[in-house]
Formats: sequence, C-alpha cells, structure tokens
Amino acid sequence: MAGRIRDVDIALVRERSPIAEVIGEHIQLRNAGGGNLKGLCPFHDEKSPSFNVTPERGMYFCFGCSEGGDVITFVEKIEHLSFGEAVERLAQRAGIQLQYEQGGYVPRRDHGERARLIEAHRVAAEFYADRLMKPDAAAGRRFLSERGFERADAEAFGVGYAPAEWEVLARHLMGRGFTAEELIKGGLVREGRRGPIDRFRGRLIWPIRDATGDVIGFGARKLLDSDDGPKYLNTPDSPLYKKSQVLYGIDLAKREISRRSQAVIVEGYTDVMACHLAGVPTAVATCGTSFGEEHIKILRRFLLDQAEFRGEVIFTFDGDAAGQKAALRAFADEQKFVTQTYVAVQGDGLDPCDLRIKQGDAAVRDLIASREPLFQFAIRSTINRYDLRSNEGKIAALDAAAPIVAGIKDAGLRKRYAVDLDRWLGFMDERFVIQRIADVANTQQGRPQRAPRAAPVDPNVRVEGELLKLAVQRPALLGPRFDALDPQAFTVPDHVTLHKVIAEAGGTAAAGHGGREWVDRLLEHAPDEATRVLVTRFAVEAIQAESHVEERYGAAMLAAIEAVAVDRAIAQIKSRLQRLNPVEEPQEHRRLFGELLGLEQQRKVLRERAAGS
Repeated sequence: MAGRIRDVDIALVRERSPIAEVIGEHIQLRNAGGGNLKGLCPFHDEKSPSFNVTPERGMYFCFGCSEGGDVITFVEKIEHLSFGEAVERLAQRAGIQLQYEQGGYVPRRDHGERARLIEAHRVAAEFYADRLMKPDAAAGRRFLSERGFERADAEAFGVGYAPAEWEVLARHLMGRGFTAEELIKGGLVREGRRGPIDRFRGRLIWPIRDATGDVIGFGARKLLDSDDGPKYLNTPDSPLYKKSQVLYGIDLAKREISRRSQAVIVEGYTDVMACHLAGVPTAVATCGTSFGEEHIKILRRFLLDQAEFRGEVIFTFDGDAAGQKAALRAFADEQKFVTQTYVAVQGDGLDPCDLRIKQGDAAVRDLIASREPLFQFAIRSTINRYDLRSNEGKIAALDAAAPIVAGIKDAGLRKRYAVDLDRWLGFMDERFVIQRIADVANTQQGRPQRAPRAAPVDPNVRVEGELLKLAVQRPALLGPRFDALDPQAFTVPDHVTLHKVIAEAGGTAAAGHGGREWVDRLLEHAPDEATRVLVTRFAVEAIQAESHVEERYGAAMLAAIEAVAVDRAIAQIKSRLQRLNPVEEPQEHRRLFGELLGLEQQRKVLRERAAGS
C-alpha cells in the first residue's frame, strides 16, 4: 500500500508549481489588474471571463460557478484525479521525488489509474515512432514523403507506425509492467480469442495529445490493401480520450492561438501538419467526429473571446458541395463564439496538405488570409442555389436566406447583413428586405424579451464585502480595529460566517502581512466545504482600489462600517426618545439626548473618514 505523502513534500509541490503556469496550460490568462489574472472558466461554459487567478496567494476562483482552490485543487478537478494523484502529477512536472510516510518512495506502478494510462500511452507513442524507421514501415514513410513531409517533420509531430502484427504492442507494454486490463481500458488493445491483440496494425499512427502535451489516444491511417478497415481509425472513448472533447494539434497550437487570437480548423492530421509547417501554427483538427460544442469550449479558453470581436476562428473546407455543406453545419455553432468566424474555401477542392504539395507554403498562408466571414458565406451559398434573374427566384432566395440573417444575435450585424442581402439579390429596396427578415425573426423566434434589470447593490453590503476582502488579502492594513468590530456590523449571512472564521483564526491583528499562510489558516478554521469556497472567493476577488491607496481605502471601509453601526445606535436612541415623556422623565430624556448628540458627532467624523477626507 502507498503511504501518505509527507506534508513537507505537498508544500514543496505547491511552492514549485506556479498556479498561473499550471492553469495557463489549460486556458489563456490575461492581466486583470492588481496582480490578478482572468480567463474563461474551464469548468463551465461562459461568454465573458469570470475565472480569476491570484498568483500572490496561489489561489483561483470562478465567480460564475464558484469553483475555487489552489494549484492542487485545479489539477484534481481539471484532470479528474484524486488529491494524491494530483500531487504526484505536479511533482512529476516540477521534478520533485516524493517521499511517503509509510513505505518510503512509491514507484510508478503504485500511481493512480489516469497516471498509469498516460504512461502507457507515452510508451506506446515511443514504440510507434521507433517502428516508423524499421524496414516494414516503408509504406508509411512513402505515404509521408508523397505528402511533402520529411523525417524531421514526422519526428516533430511524433508520427509512428503500427506493425502489421497481432500483438507486438501488447507484448511490449505488458513487458513494461502494464496489465491487459489497463491496455484494454485505455483503448490501446482489444480482447482477442487468445488474449489481448493490438488495436492498430499496419497503419500510420499520429499521437493525439491533450492541451498539456500528454498522449491520450491515437489516429491511424490505413496503408495496406489487405486492410479491410476504414481509412482512418481512432482510439475509442476511454477514461483519457473523448473524441468530442479532443482537438488534434492543440498542444502545439495553443500558445499561438492565444498570442494571435486566431484558431484555424482543418479536417485531418496531415492538414494540421501542413499548416504548421507552412507558417499557420494555429491549426487544429477534430478526431473522427464533426466540429461541435465541446470543441468550441476548448478553443474559447485559449482565444479568450469577448465582445470586442478581436479573435478569429477560421474553418477550412473543400470548395465542393460536401465542403459547403460542412461549412453550413459549422454556422449552426457560430454564435457560441463571440469572436469573428470565417470560412476559407479552396475553390479547386484542394485541402491544405494537397495545396502545400502543389503550390507551396505561401499558397496555404494565402488560403487562410483569403478567409470570408461565415455569415456571408452561409448567406451567399444559400442564395446561389436560386435563379436570381427572375423576381420569383429572388423572393425564394430571400425567404431561404432570411432565417440565417434573422438568427444573427447582434442587432447591428444583423442589419448590415440585411443590407448586403438586398444588394446581392438586386432588389435595391432595403426596407422591404429588412421587414421580411424581421417578420421571419418574429415568427420563428418570437420577439426578444428585454433582460431584467439587475437589482441595485446595497452600499452597506458592498462596504462589508470590500472590508472582508481586505481582511483576507491585506490584514495588516486593518489590524485591531477590524477585530474590535461587533459581529452585528455584518448583515449578509456569508459575511457573518467569514467574519467568524477570521475571528476564530486569531483575527487580522495576528495575521501578519497575510499571504498564503494566512489564507491557509482561514481554510483550516472553515467548518465545511461551503465556507472554504467562501474563503477562497474572498482571497481571489479583486479589491476595488489601486495598491498604492489600499491603506487609505482600508481606513475608509472601516470608518464606513463603523458609521453603519453608529447609525443603528442613533436609530435606537431616537426610537426610545419618541417613546419617552420629557416632562415625566426629564433626567433620562437629557441623558439620551446627550448620547444622541455625541453619536451624531461621531457619525460625522466617521463619514468624513469614509469619504477619504
């Protein structure tokens, strides 16, 4: 049995695993100010980024779905690992040899299932790549050469060869300590009559990697006439590989996708290779399935597409009818991106790989540069099916294209394409076309509902939240004054809970300069998971003040919340004075009136401090 990982090793793993780097392998992060980073959440689908990372405290939190934690938590959730497996994964990344409290160092065979399957795929990829240079792989090398790829290109992409034997890979992997059950579960082999047999035989092999670079599956191209299987064969769905969630080339393209805010979608492995070698390093491809919603989620995390319409998603399709049909299928998903979406169609039907062979690298770059907006492509492809020389043909084309235009969510863009449609059809009557499209929109979609107005935020609640963020992130700015606050100063249940946790952890006066140690102490005093989420949220959420004025800002927030407490005291005294008869109880009346005057003066001072004066 594996022992428990030593606490000192866990701390070392956290220290040597910069959270921004680890998370940045899965999503694009951009500066959000105040030392924070922001990106699109990998745990839920969202249009604008609400996923925040605070490198200073090694924490992350999503304000959309409330997922949060540290670098180990992130790896646990993004890769579906146990805590121990996540620590081991990060330790391997950082080059740390873990020690265990019971039994010493645990060899790789004791790692979790996912780690075992990842390792099996790594060994398989090395095996296939090595076999590409063997004599029996001549057909594979010839295939690559005929498509313009050299040996160095094959090595760069890890292309390999699966020998035309029944169980050569199975024997190799089982000789390395993997079990038949593991290999079957990972999709590397399948059950035969006499034991496990290789899934791929006599085929050219492409390793399929996830965004972090781990091999999670393979794509295999038929080479032999005797092979009666499909032209392309992929790893079946497994604990590692879900074809609807995989993009070939994402490990190589992700940084350029983020840097250029561009993703190019091609149809095959050789097209990805051709694009990258031709100077289009943002190319990726689906693996044995059509482009869908899960693929969009992957790309959006690296594009960080927002309402600024800065990014580009470019689909490449053949110019024939099948290619146009594929492009129109992509149109159905277009508006799940916020970026601009384009189609690059090669009129002579050449895919990027064939285009590179016949016309060179520049032709591939020119193809991408000649992209056409997907809305425009969809509309023009539709109206081109009709005879526009007659009024009947024009009306039929208008009615066919109207649902496409009506489906454009952006009102300004919808109007511009309505104007373009009028011009393409030759009506020269914009009002008529726009009205026809509006009728379609109202009939098919119903009139759009006005979004409800957000409820105004109580200023006092905002002050409570800002003060608690300071207490978690910058406790030294508050000190004893915060600790002296009455718990009743906080009105929101979450705020009351967090104030209690801070008090039980020793208060801000005992927190020093805060940082990760202070947050860890708060997490230790959190009684349940909901409270831990609350602590994480306040540790990550940005303080609404520039760092150079945080001290003054903290004093102002303290004064504001103290003023609220004085307001309550004033209200109580006024209520008692109203019930008091000054003639019958003159002494009590004078005493309360004096208290009232003192409290009002105190409130004035606090209000001035809260205003920063």
